[in-house]
Amino acid sequence: MKKNRIITLVLSAALAALFIGTVFSGCTASDTNGDRTTFTVGFDAEFPPYGYQDSATGEYVGFDLSLAEELCNRRGWTLVKQPIEWNSKDMELKTGAIDCIWNGFTMNGRENDYTWSTPYVDNSQVAVVKADSDIKELSQLSGKIVAVQSDSSALAAFTGEDAEEENLALAENFKELQQVGDYNSAFLNLQSGAVDVICMDIGVANYELDARGGGFVILDEHISSEEYGIGFLLGNTELRDQVQETMLDMLDDGTFYQIAEDWGLSDSVCLSADDVVNDSAVRQDEDFGEKLVNICGQLLKGVGASLAIFLLTLLFALPLGLLIAVGRMSKFKPLSLLIKLYISIVRGTPLMLQLLVVFFGPHFLFHVSTPSNYRFYAVIIGFTLNYAAYFAEIYRSGIQAVPVGQHEACEILGYGKAQKFFKIVFPQMIKNIIPSITNEVITLVKDTSLAFAISYTEMFTLAKQVAAAEATIMPLFIAGVFYYVFNFLVAMIMEHIEKRLNYFR
Repeated sequence: MKKNRIITLVLSAALAALFIGTVFSGCTASDTNGDRTTFTVGFDAEFPPYGYQDSATGEYVGFDLSLAEELCNRRGWTLVKQPIEWNSKDMELKTGAIDCIWNGFTMNGRENDYTWSTPYVDNSQVAVVKADSDIKELSQLSGKIVAVQSDSSALAAFTGEDAEEENLALAENFKELQQVGDYNSAFLNLQSGAVDVICMDIGVANYELDARGGGFVILDEHISSEEYGIGFLLGNTELRDQVQETMLDMLDDGTFYQIAEDWGLSDSVCLSADDVVNDSAVRQDEDFGEKLVNICGQLLKGVGASLAIFLLTLLFALPLGLLIAVGRMSKFKPLSLLIKLYISIVRGTPLMLQLLVVFFGPHFLFHVSTPSNYRFYAVIIGFTLNYAAYFAEIYRSGIQAVPVGQHEACEILGYGKAQKFFKIVFPQMIKNIIPSITNEVITLVKDTSLAFAISYTEMFTLAKQVAAAEATIMPLFIAGVFYYVFNFLVAMIMEHIEKRLNYFR
């Protein structure tokens, strides 16, 4: 009974220290608008030219980010560029992880969901087809496969509550309306013939066509028009007014218009009085070797993040899994049942969902304001709690695989429980479970890519961002090679350990 209580205390302390310690470490009170020092902008890092990763410098750039940089310089704030998973943008804003959504963010249809700045871009939705396509006008989209980005204005133009009757009728005659995660995937589908047309923002379309060097055209007819604004948390008028005031100052002295000109968006800004020819810089083509080296250099930054997730998860999950396994086998029923429930929940729900709960849970459940660096801690907590449950079951199977005769022999020899476990049971358990542990470790290498669910930039997320900016699938293939090499090394190490433990032969 005493042992069970000790196990309960140790397990509870371990779980509490792992969760509470990481949640509150580094927590500071959020900046109020009055004494603000930082300004965190949430943006989709695969949405050029409004926000994306520059292939040459590796920095996040774009029209909206340039405006934000100028704004912060004038107000004395430090700009924090925070890439986000677009589908989680509302939770990012509500939890205070970001101060605003500034990324070609459409106001139409969302007027009552956010506190908005005044519109700063007039944008239209257009259709992009291959240059040799027979489609010349929107009426010819009937019976065609149309691709749009998920949760995009193009999707809303065809299916939204405020969609025009003409567009609703047109969408009903599509053969299929596909939703893709990013425009790079959309163009790959169009290029391969998997879809017939892509619908998107005109600014993004111009950038993509320029980046891809021909082969596509934009239809003359526009699907719909819309306005872009800066979205703040509903009711946060103070911050909105500060940003709005500075934006108007930038407009008065011509800085706003100059930034629009630099990004080739002069024709789209709302407050422009004149139409100006697109003056964007011409992209320089790199040879294959240069591009390969450049992409590899950018992805290496993400390798460190993936490696940190991998190593820290193993560091915490392996010992925690052993504690959980002991608790699972405890004769103290409340503890055993509680841990059994925990394992059941972890194994029965997606890791991606668990990461979202760990990241957003403190705010929605406990109203805790998490620091900006909590995003990384949440990844480690989520992965650790998930893999500890799987390791626990592997440990349990290994312990129970030790023959009963071994336990009886230990009793005859007068071994204590600790001696029996660490000298007899534990070595045999380790030998028995190495193949299963190897499978989980290899799976962990690949699962590190799921950190994108809470917008933590690891190698695969970085590869998708680079692919979007470079308009090529090459970064994804390179990432695949990195994963394979990583797993190959892991498999070799684990095989070596397994051979060293094969002492019964």
